[in-house]
Amino acid sequence: MKRILLINLLLLSVILILPYSATAEQQPEMIAEKMSIKLARGVANTFTSLAEIPKQTILTGREMGPMGYALIGPLKGIGMSLYRGVIGMTETVFFLVPQPGYYDPMIEPAYVWDGWESKRDTTPPMPDAGK
Repeated sequence: MKRILLINLLLLSVILILPYSATAEQQPEMIAEKMSIKLARGVANTFTSLAEIPKQTILTGREMGPMGYALIGPLKGIGMSLYRGVIGMTETVFFLVPQPGYYDPMIEPAYVWDGWESKRDTTPPMPDAGK
């Protein structure tokens, strides 16, 4: 009986203490750095959101051909431009709030200049067998 009581008390103490030991306190410098990165990312996305129009036109044109360059790409670019601009303004206004995640980007890729590689060109080129 004593043994069962001792095991239960030990288990209860581990359950109660474990969450407090698992949470690591963030240093104030790290918090300030992440806030400043979120602010800079928000300002950058707000002012560079118009670059989504040529970006989406080029990416969609690579995937779909002439129809992507002529119609679908520019429309997709306008939509993504509005979306990136709203996300940028949101991150700029709420840079003090550690959401989503822990100051993580609200949009992927985080900046308009990232993600220019085509989805089709993800495989590395094959080496020449004749050389």
